[in-house]
Amino acid sequence: MDKIRYNRKIYLEDKPRAQARNEVLAAFDLPQEKEWIPAAGALGRITAEPVFANVSMPFYHASAMDGIAVNAEATYEAHEQRPLHLKMGEQFEYVDTGNAIPPQYNAVIMVENIQVIDDETIEIIEPATPWQHIRPIGEDIVQEEMLFTQGHQLRPADLGALLAAQVTEVAVVKKPLVTIIPTGNELVSADSSLSSGRIIEFNGTVFSNYVEDWGGQPYLHPIVKDEPEKIREALLEAVETSDIVVINAGSSAGSKDYTVHILEELGTVFTHGVATRPGKPVILGKIKDKVVVGVPGYPVSAYMALEWFVRPLVCKYLGIPEPERPKLQVKLGRRIVSTMGAEDFVRMNIGYVDGQFVANPLTRAAGVTMSLVRADGLLVVPPEELGYEQGDIVEVELYRPVEEIKNAIVFSGSHDLTIDLLSSQLKRQRTDMKIVSSHVGSMAGLMAIRKGEAHVAGIHLLDPETKEYNVTYVRKFLAGQDAVLYPFLKRTQGWMLPKGNPLGIESVSDIAEKGADYANRQKGAGTRILFDLLLKEAGLSADDVNGYDREMFSHLSVAAEVKGNDNAAGLGIFPAARAMSLDFIPVADENYDLLMTKAFFESEKGIWLRSVIQSYAFKAEVAKIGGYAVVENSEPVYF
Repeated sequence: MDKIRYNRKIYLEDKPRAQARNEVLAAFDLPQEKEWIPAAGALGRITAEPVFANVSMPFYHASAMDGIAVNAEATYEAHEQRPLHLKMGEQFEYVDTGNAIPPQYNAVIMVENIQVIDDETIEIIEPATPWQHIRPIGEDIVQEEMLFTQGHQLRPADLGALLAAQVTEVAVVKKPLVTIIPTGNELVSADSSLSSGRIIEFNGTVFSNYVEDWGGQPYLHPIVKDEPEKIREALLEAVETSDIVVINAGSSAGSKDYTVHILEELGTVFTHGVATRPGKPVILGKIKDKVVVGVPGYPVSAYMALEWFVRPLVCKYLGIPEPERPKLQVKLGRRIVSTMGAEDFVRMNIGYVDGQFVANPLTRAAGVTMSLVRADGLLVVPPEELGYEQGDIVEVELYRPVEEIKNAIVFSGSHDLTIDLLSSQLKRQRTDMKIVSSHVGSMAGLMAIRKGEAHVAGIHLLDPETKEYNVTYVRKFLAGQDAVLYPFLKRTQGWMLPKGNPLGIESVSDIAEKGADYANRQKGAGTRILFDLLLKEAGLSADDVNGYDREMFSHLSVAAEVKGNDNAAGLGIFPAARAMSLDFIPVADENYDLLMTKAFFESEKGIWLRSVIQSYAFKAEVAKIGGYAVVENSEPVYF
């Protein structure tokens, strides 16, 4: 059989997201199916029809207290001055809470209000009233009463009501089956051996869990190669067995993006491209009576497209409203630039600093999965806006509870591996606290403290004149502010080099002369400042270094770049080199200190943070990774 060939489709639509959503919802018209399941296992399911009680609860007259069952009329003579004695079996019976009341009795006296005379006799000093402490039939639930309407999502207490009413099976809406088809020649499973050009397929697992969380039933199809025949076969199979089909990757305009052509051939395409950033290359179509959603391969784009178009379909099938995230007014810590005509979705870090919520954008690349992991919220920039200025008050959707955000310690500044260890140790000791860190470099961290956008900044800024770390910069940029510099770590910076040091790098001059591919840090990073000083002392300039303008935002990122290139070199800390099995040549010892305001230093969070830093458990963790020494009994420097 000849291979199917398609002409490359270069241009995508810029359809408004809301229009695309409404069109695909209108096209999704599958009849809702129901199934009967045990009531005890129906948590979270949606009732497919009204549910009625099979029995009353209680279905007999039941004692509401521990005590004795009596005939109320026989106790009317009881008085404090004239105690009344009653005989067991003739005038009373002992009952416990929930016991059936014998038919000859119509009241219960609590055990606290009786005096036992002997095994057969009790004494009371006040009369009972008819039906006191007796639960009537149907007090809670009456037989044939409607317990739940159609379309009710069952909660834990609801399951108790079902069983109490002897409803042991309940009709619920069948979960829509969502088939997820990952495509790509480069994809391999997570347990495969990796080689250059191979990518672990993980989107499918994320999609499956999103679908399950929304109330659907996911089926993750095996990886399909980028071959039209195989994609076509997978789609035809999926539409026969599924309610909704999601195909991942192949939705853009690349040379092997076949999905739109196959959808046009087999059915109808409503949309190819929406006016969003990220998430533009979305395909919405239909084969036979089944909606097919094509989402991009980049993780962030894919997850957002899934939420925009698949979640509404699942909710429509189940007959429930789409959940809405809580919203919060925040102050922007940095300027956000957008593009006119497209909705811009920006993942945000949010901190509660000096009595206000401050938000900063995370990386906006569509392929950076960790930006979703680390995000506290989402800012949506409307298509008619060009962005927002620093200091603007904007509304964000929250990914986390407000209290969790309030309790976080916001770390900014230079990257260091020990911050993650510190966060872990803090969480062990205070489950309500955590550290939220952003690696923006020492200078940016210092400025974040100055502008009230962070609680703590890790800095290692070398003054080229005095060769002193940090103090000069704090005095210069935080003049007039009550700041505290807390000595934290002694650490070693050095050349990170491929195993065996193939270029024979020993100095900054070697990096320039031997044409090494240098992996630099971003402007304002303490490591960048140190490298620039080394260049200056060697009589070199940035132009002499191949790759000087290529910036990384962490020591681990630099180490990863070096690991993948025998011609590479970078400046960083020993633990990062060891993590990537690189050679390490020490260059300079430095101080990595924590900068904070005096108010935070003396706050409950600040006190807890310092106690964890000086704890044996934290110091032992730091010692394990090597290349560090935690400063013992740190004496803070006040400014």
